[in-house]
Amino acid sequence: MSGRTIAIGDIHGCLTALEVLLELIQPRSEDTIVALGDYVDRGPNTRGVIDRLLTLRRECELIPLLGNHEEMMLTVVRDGEPPYQWLQYGGVDTLDSYGFAGDLSVISKEHVDFLSNLDSYYETGSHFFVHANYDPNLPLADQTDDLLRWVKLSEYMPEPHYSGKRAVVGHTPDRGGEVFALDHLVCLDTYCYGGGWLTAMDVEQGTIWQVSMKGKVRQTQSK
Repeated sequence: MSGRTIAIGDIHGCLTALEVLLELIQPRSEDTIVALGDYVDRGPNTRGVIDRLLTLRRECELIPLLGNHEEMMLTVVRDGEPPYQWLQYGGVDTLDSYGFAGDLSVISKEHVDFLSNLDSYYETGSHFFVHANYDPNLPLADQTDDLLRWVKLSEYMPEPHYSGKRAVVGHTPDRGGEVFALDHLVCLDTYCYGGGWLTAMDVEQGTIWQVSMKGKVRQTQSK
């Protein structure tokens, strides 16, 4: 029996929601889970989220993508750049989760290595997955970092990709907690840390699982 392909939207430190979501999904070894990026910042437990993603790799095929928040974090913790932008956009919450007291070594090498080896995109025969956005006329390997990680759908709504595959993205939060879906695109950022939901979707079957930051559950079906 072939496995499922399941995408998970922006987690942003919401460990309780992630744990309950994975209990609902019940990942199997033949499944592929594509995490769409932004595991860090804003929510209360970035450290726990990354630990859980590391253990998830032993349960299924995990494809973790690079979000703009991981990019900001890496420029500080790996590259030694000034922290001002990262701190402005949720880095304080991440540092708190590690018990930061002035020394960045509190963030383990295992976590920095995980973040340093995230993918920019993933594709199957019918879908492709990116954190934020895309140019419909370019192969995924030729997309700019700005589009892949930073440009919201509210800034630029792409046409269908020339490949004919459906895009699965995060990054643009629906503050009402609803999944934004078009025939050629679906966005799974449903604002968990801000009072919405953490969303996962079986991209072939259309099953959608959602869990709130406090662990409340709902399940729907996508078109």
